[in-house]
Amino acid sequence: MLIFIILIFLLLIGYLTYFVIFKSDEVLQNPYNKRLWAYEEDVTRGSVSDRRGVVLAYSDRQKRIYEYGRLYCHVIGYNSKTYGKAGIESKYNTLLLGKGDWTEVFNLAGDNKAGYDLTLTLDHRLQRYAYDKLGNRNGSVVVINANTGEVLALVSKPDFDPSDNALVKKWTELVESDKAPLLPRATSGLYPPGSVFKIITATSAIEQGFDNDEYTDTGSVTIGDTTFFNYGKKANGEIDLTKAFALSSNYAFCTLGTRLTSATLRETAQRFGFDKTFDFDINFSKSVFPKKDTDAAGSAALAIGQGTTLATPLQMALTTCAIANEGIIMSPYIVQSAVNKNGTTVYEKKPEQLFKPITPETANQIKDMMIETVKTGTAKGAQIRNVSVAGKTGTAENELLEKEDNKEHTWFVGFASVNKTQIVVCVMLEYSGGSGGELCAPIARDILKQYISY
Repeated sequence: MLIFIILIFLLLIGYLTYFVIFKSDEVLQNPYNKRLWAYEEDVTRGSVSDRRGVVLAYSDRQKRIYEYGRLYCHVIGYNSKTYGKAGIESKYNTLLLGKGDWTEVFNLAGDNKAGYDLTLTLDHRLQRYAYDKLGNRNGSVVVINANTGEVLALVSKPDFDPSDNALVKKWTELVESDKAPLLPRATSGLYPPGSVFKIITATSAIEQGFDNDEYTDTGSVTIGDTTFFNYGKKANGEIDLTKAFALSSNYAFCTLGTRLTSATLRETAQRFGFDKTFDFDINFSKSVFPKKDTDAAGSAALAIGQGTTLATPLQMALTTCAIANEGIIMSPYIVQSAVNKNGTTVYEKKPEQLFKPITPETANQIKDMMIETVKTGTAKGAQIRNVSVAGKTGTAENELLEKEDNKEHTWFVGFASVNKTQIVVCVMLEYSGGSGGELCAPIARDILKQYISY
């Protein structure tokens, strides 16, 4: 009998230890956990600061203050008794409450009454600048240090006031709005990538030995029952792959798509992160490449970023990071560290590799194509005097074009070397009409110039 009681006791201790180590975070982050809210009444929630020490969020007598209002609503998120938590407030709830270390194995409530303070990788100056550059347009900006994975700016519009009072007043309007202001477009918006996907198609072409092919671009190409046109139906004449990339020739890339097939494009896209999930500091949507093989016309559409391929701006920024960083995608992150009230670091993120989709040699070939695109192609709007900028533009068809003209999504992805650091920028404008070269490239250029000025 005694042995049985001891066994039950050990099993109970083992379960409690397992629960605290492996399940406590899940319980702590559950917005419906009433015990958690009771605990929070006695805790001063930790602050959130940018990489230079600018305080972005803090608590005053249990009231959460967002110093810059809407500017970080899709990153820091919100902390509401009524509507729960989102963003960093949700993912790092444990640390913000001063919990989460091994001392809690036998102390579930904890004695700490002060949360840990978080430092982000974001640069407030760059975040504000990118936010202002978007203006009243819906879309997003992602800026990443390709060498480390540090996210330097992350902006989505439309936005909202994350304060608890504003959420209570506006929640129904926010949820029912057809503009979906609660959606963090930079990380969870899924869009046809258009011609920025040609980075991946060009990668496949190089790997399959098609990089020396030449094309007589007549402005359109018919594959099966589908005719594909260049932007503006422009005929580019005799071109090689580099020129086809720089001019964003749908003729050349649709032709490539039929040779590569959807299966090859899928395998390449998945190496860059399509159809994959990974650990990130805020929730994000998985970018998707269609799972079923398609016919020649379908492969042609996929090669130019159309069809049913969908990507987040974060995904296309990471794809560009591989080109900027010699074929390696570093794991992106926003939270740099956490310290307790004594100044002791209790959490610190170290850069780590996420994917290695391509060789350095292939990355450098694509880089040269992207530099040529800015010099002589569709991305001339991204040029910066005395700075080598690499880029790719995109203009993507979508469902609204069946009803209205001039509703294309527009894209730009690119990078520049700043003091031996590769800074990647992705700009995406939703239903903007026009072209990525006209609308998005100048925004990216100005953001890069702003970063260089620091």
